[in-house]
Amino acid sequence: QVQLVESGGGLVQAGGSLRLSCAASGRTFSTLNVGWFRQAPGKEREFVGDISWTGDNINYADSVKGRFTISIDNAKTTVYLQMNSLKPEDTAVYYCAARLGGPGYRFAYWGQGTQVTVSS
Repeated sequence: QVQLVESGGGLVQAGGSLRLSCAASGRTFSTLNVGWFRQAPGKEREFVGDISWTGDNINYADSVKGRFTISIDNAKTTVYLQMNSLKPEDTAVYYCAARLGGPGYRFAYWGQGTQVTVSS
């Protein structure tokens, strides 16, 4: 099993930055893929991006491309989501999730979420 814990959320003004962390523990695999998702009240859960455990494959949703950066520190088993140029529409609960491969695998492990609020 894989346990995930998000941290780093908070309140920030539009145009500001935040860095979210997703700490992984338990069993991990070289094929592990970690994704970031977000969900605003009344909205569907939205894919933000994901990264392979090796860090050589990273994908972003169009809505965040160019503003958000996903990285991984394998030694710390932590995945980061650096969010720059934040907009009010980025306000949501952000979750990290893990799956045992890339596309075609289900995100079976989820963190508890961390709130990001962007004020205008």
